[in-house]
Amino acid sequence: MSIAIFAGSFDPFTAGHLDIVRRAAPRFDKLYVSVSKNPAKEQSRFTVSERLELIRDAVAGIDNVEVTAFEGILIEYCHTIGADSLIRSIRNGTDLDYERQLAEINLQLDPKIETVFLLSTPELGYISSTLVRQLMDLGISIEKLVPNANHTIILNKLNGGNL
Repeated sequence: MSIAIFAGSFDPFTAGHLDIVRRAAPRFDKLYVSVSKNPAKEQSRFTVSERLELIRDAVAGIDNVEVTAFEGILIEYCHTIGADSLIRSIRNGTDLDYERQLAEINLQLDPKIETVFLLSTPELGYISSTLVRQLMDLGISIEKLVPNANHTIILNKLNGGNL
């Protein structure tokens, strides 16, 4: 059984993330979309629980996708769930440099776990969670930047509601 993990902070989950999930899922028996608690990103806009809910809403209907959260080293989480592949997305050259470093470190930690890179589709390559948060702060519509299932939920939170 081939099992992959697409891990990230997903703060928030974007249309670009969903595109990667849709393209990766058919290539594996099981795809985990896993929210990591990143110590470098302590000022998260959405709680881990909120991010899990947003992702679950966005990926509903993709049968082999499971949404989880984890703390610690990603390779150790791979061992816990039996994953043999990591999915990473590349939007530009900066992403490529960073993701290649991570892939090389992960290969050092466990050479049996392969990193699979998927290029962002051109129409979504400019989208990042950081950009979405900045536009949210400015009151600019993010409707085309996040999955349809998430847009109303995010707007509710911005207007003082809960997810």
